[in-house]
Amino acid sequence: MENEKLIRATEAELEILNILWAHGPSTVRDVHELLAEKKDAGYTTTLKQLQVMYEKHLVSREASGKSHIYTAAVDKQKTQGQIVQRLIDSVFNGSAMSLVLQALGNHKPTDAELDQIKRYLETKKKKK
Repeated sequence: MENEKLIRATEAELEILNILWAHGPSTVRDVHELLAEKKDAGYTTTLKQLQVMYEKHLVSREASGKSHIYTAAVDKQKTQGQIVQRLIDSVFNGSAMSLVLQALGNHKPTDAELDQIKRYLETKKKKK
């Protein structure tokens, strides 16, 4: 991770990135309407947030008529990985196990999720 560009996104920026990752290239109006389903957000606030994210290279934009189309410029898995690593380092004193136990203690996993976790651990064991 030393040579990787460190992705620093705020909570509000992550909400927008999640929309762009899920829905693909979107206009400000598209992003605003999806944000408005979950929280009270003004259109100009969404516009300003996307402009800041563009300056931070978190999104790219392309002109399309009178509007811009925004696309996530950072990879979802890379971003999640960096955030989780920072969380492990800063909150859990470097212990991934503590993070996993805390997450499972705060969230009741479904049987399907538990099966997926088991398969993942079995694959990790085999690679060892």
